[in-house]
Amino acid sequence: MRRQTTPPEDDYDIRCPRLGHQISFSYCRSENKGLPCFKTMDCWYNHFLVEDYLRKELSPEEWDRAFKRSTKTKTVSLIELIEQAKKAKEEES
Repeated sequence: MRRQTTPPEDDYDIRCPRLGHQISFSYCRSENKGLPCFKTMDCWYNHFLVEDYLRKELSPEEWDRAFKRSTKTKTVSLIELIEQAKKAKEEES
C-alpha cells in the first residue's frame, strides 16, 4: 500500500499517547500554540507521509520551534530553575 502525503480527514482518529484518547491530525497539527505537537511525527508516521507534509507546510523557523528539542536534560532544567528561585529570593531580601 502506498502512503499518501496528504493527512487523513478529521473523521480519522488515532490514540494520543499524551492525552490518552482519540484525536484527529488537525488537532495535532495546531496543538502547540498553532504549531504541531512535538510528537506529531512519531504518532502519524504510520498513517501518511507526515514529515513530507509538515516540511512543505511549515517555515524552517516554525519547524525548529516545533521539533528541535532542547538538549538540556530535565535534571539540568530543574537545577537552573532552583538557581533562579534562589537568586530571586536573595534579591527580595
